[in-house]
Formats: sequence, structure tokens, C-alpha cells
Amino acid sequence: MKHLKINRMLVIYTLLIFLGGVFCGGFYLTVKGYDVPWSTPQPINAELEVKQHNTPVRLDTVVGTKSIEKIVEEAGPAVVKIETVAQVRSSANDFFLDPFDDPFFRHFFGDSFNLEPQPRETQGLGSGFIISKDGYILTNNHVVEGADEIKVYLTSRQEPYKAKIIGADADLDLAVIKINAGVNLPVLKMGDSHKTKVGNWVVAIGNPYGLDHTVTVGVISAKGRPLVIEGREFKDLIQTDASINPGNSGGPLLNLDGEVVGINTAINAQAQGIGFAIPSSSVLQVLDDLIVKGKVIRPWLGVYMQPVTKELADYFGLKKAEGALVNSVQEDSPASKAGLQRGDIILEFNKKKIAEPEDLQEAVKEAKVGDKAILLIYRQNQTLYVTTKIEERK
Repeated sequence: MKHLKINRMLVIYTLLIFLGGVFCGGFYLTVKGYDVPWSTPQPINAELEVKQHNTPVRLDTVVGTKSIEKIVEEAGPAVVKIETVAQVRSSANDFFLDPFDDPFFRHFFGDSFNLEPQPRETQGLGSGFIISKDGYILTNNHVVEGADEIKVYLTSRQEPYKAKIIGADADLDLAVIKINAGVNLPVLKMGDSHKTKVGNWVVAIGNPYGLDHTVTVGVISAKGRPLVIEGREFKDLIQTDASINPGNSGGPLLNLDGEVVGINTAINAQAQGIGFAIPSSSVLQVLDDLIVKGKVIRPWLGVYMQPVTKELADYFGLKKAEGALVNSVQEDSPASKAGLQRGDIILEFNKKKIAEPEDLQEAVKEAKVGDKAILLIYRQNQTLYVTTKIEERK
């Protein structure tokens, strides 16, 4: 009996020790904050959660001088949808298009089955925006190029207006068209793309896939992007992540003041979410030419250039590797008339320093046809001035 009592006491003590360990362990886990079923949430965490949700999120928060909603409300009426129709004559020379035009069949059947090429109608879609109250509209050249009929749709009217091309330039992919509305139309203000910065918010408005007045928002991802589109080489495009899809071409890219800082012109087919726009500064340089003369008048000097490397500077005896080295001179050009030669290094253009070929390109671009050009050149270890007159590029 004595032995049995001792065994019972051992069992009781063992149970007490085990239960005490469980209680202490649970208390320790709860204090340390481990995720156990019976742990109590800490009051400080609940307080922090309340503070985090105390400030409501406003979707119409102004991130510039205007809200996105206000920009769209004001700019929308000046953005137009453009539909084009072109008549294209299909060729019947291909055997698979016209098998009876094949010499084998003509040998047996003669010309009795020879069919004349039939015209077919192609349709195009794009966007544009009004730049004057009397109906001048800016868009991309590829939107209206080759069109036999151009229709312009405004938000204020269901029936389209007929438009005609006033001026166009394939190299810049710009075109100005005009409608006769008979009333004062809403217009968009052209902004200064030079003032934009990478990271600035922008708004794109257009008609992608025929969906009228679609608005997308993004930021300027990069500036001065070079890009080749269908054989055209662009050197100064704005890159944005605001969605630009087929049908957006020709629509405005707006800053947060509602000003046009670019014309949407392309999408990168190899990368989703990347679009490009022609800077407004490039447009403003040629806009008057397009409206008044119907084309872009490009000033021309007539030289092919290359940079002056350190090795070339040492070879020619220059102290610094700067300037534009003349590689060749075009015949009957302003440069040839001024006596420029292969191997000349252009150091100044009308007192503007030329550190590299791009500086000379910009200087000539800013000049006007007929302007006098005084060039400081380096030739055979001496500097001299030559004078010529800027002409229109042929």
C-alpha cells in the first residue's frame, strides 16, 4: 500500500509539472508575439492599423495645376476622330490573283479571260486635335497620306465634316488638315516640350481601335529617343508609358496644364506599354510652313560631317578635339559655293561654337533660307572665315 501511494504521488507531481510547463510556454509565446491560437492581439498594432486608414485616398487628387478629370473635360472637345478612305487599284499581274493572265493560259485562251485591275477601297483611322478656331487640325501624315476622302468627327456633332490636306511632311510624320465648320471651334494650346522632364505626368487622348475619346495616363519615360518607323528616322521622340495604340496616332499628349507637349505617333510593337510622341517644340518649328506653304522648308548647307576625335585632332594639329570635320561637300551646294573642302573643320557658325557635328546641324536647322552664314573653319594649320547663303534643301 505504501508503494502504491508513492506511485500516485509521482503521477500527480508529473502532471502538475507538465501542466505548469504548458501554461508557462503559452504565456511566453503570447508575450513574444508568435502566432498561436490563444495569443491576444497587441493593442498598439490595432491602433497603428486605424491610423493607416485614417486618411482617405482621393482619385481626383491634383498632381499639377489641374486634375486629370479637369484636363480631359477641357481638352476633350478639341480632340477629333479621323476616318479616311482611299481607292487602291489591285494588280492582276500575279498568277494567284489572276491565273488567266499567266502566259500558259493566254497561249490557249488568248486575252478573252484577261481581267482589268479592279479598284478596291481601303479605310484608315486616326486622331487629331484642333489648333485654330477656324478649323485647322494637326495630325500625323501617315493618318491622311494617300486619302481620297477625309472625315472628321467632333464630340459636339454626330455627322462628320469633310476635311482637306493643307500641308504635310512625311519625314516628320506631320500633317495639317482643315474643316469648314462655320462656327468657332474649341482649340488646344501648344506647350513647350523643352520644359518637360522625365517623370512628369502626361495624358494621352485619342481613338484607339475606334473607341472614341479614350484617355490614358502615364509619365514621360525618356526624352530624345531615336527611332526608325517604316523607313522614317526620328531623333528626338518623347517616350511615355501612357498607352498609345492604333487609332491614337495624331492625338495630343498633354501636360498637367492641359497643354500639348507631344503628338502621339507610334507604339513599340516589341514592347508593351511603350509609346512615342513627336515633341511640340519640333512641331512649332515647322507649323507655319505647313499651313502657309504646304510643306516644310528645310535650310541646307550641303556637307557630310564626322566628329573630331583626339587622334584626328592630333593629326590635323588642333589643340582640342572639337568641331565638325567635313567628310565631303555636295555639288552646287551653299558649302561648295563658299569653297569648303574635304578635311576642313568647322569651328563656328555665325559666332556659335561648333563642338560636334550635331551642333552644326542644329545651327543650320534654326537658320532660315536666304540667311547669310559666316563659318569659322580650320584648314592646314590656320583658321579663316568663309561666307555663304543658306538655301532650301533639294
